[in-house]
Amino acid sequence: MPVESNGREQPAWATAAHQHLLAADAPMANLARRQGSVVRSVTGEHFPRLVRAIVGQQISVKAAASIYGRLAAATGEPPTPATLAAQTDEALRACGLSNAKVRAVRDLADHALDGRLNLAHLDTLSDEEVVGQLIAVRGIGRWTAEMFLMFSLARPDVLAAGDLGVQAGIQRLYSTEMRPSPMEVIEIAARGGWHPYATAACFQLWESLKNNPAL
Repeated sequence: MPVESNGREQPAWATAAHQHLLAADAPMANLARRQGSVVRSVTGEHFPRLVRAIVGQQISVKAAASIYGRLAAATGEPPTPATLAAQTDEALRACGLSNAKVRAVRDLADHALDGRLNLAHLDTLSDEEVVGQLIAVRGIGRWTAEMFLMFSLARPDVLAAGDLGVQAGIQRLYSTEMRPSPMEVIEIAARGGWHPYATAACFQLWESLKNNPAL
């Protein structure tokens, strides 16, 4: 991947995606023109990212970082399916994981070890095939799978229709009275011409919230 001057990796499709959004419907085109190309960091460490996703569910970023740090210290950094599976439930709970999250990270390790989650070959699978393998793991839902597609696999056409930030960004961008439902997000993206670069459209929406948090 090319690297921008700020050090962030830029997906190979980023330039084409920005040009595409400049020709999308007027609200998205104007947003893309105003904000420029929006890039998000990508990591190829698939297993640690999924562990972090499970650890961080329904707790603060600070608490998640602390728990993950203790977990990484216990298993080795980065944790691997084998080193995590070798931990006892008591050891995992001592890191700060709830019983539900202990079961989830252990299920993640089991799926990776027995091949049901083929981490080494996820790049070769379609988006929906990746989602199918991920949501079969306890504690991983579609939103987590979509974030993985965006930030670990750098897939260009992922529409996080259930993401509250995407919905809030659409509500602001299109001046709708209510935050759109996931189905309405899908319809707006199709009507607005975001595909095949819906990932970049989501990046634009998230960036708009960061740039104007009080609006």
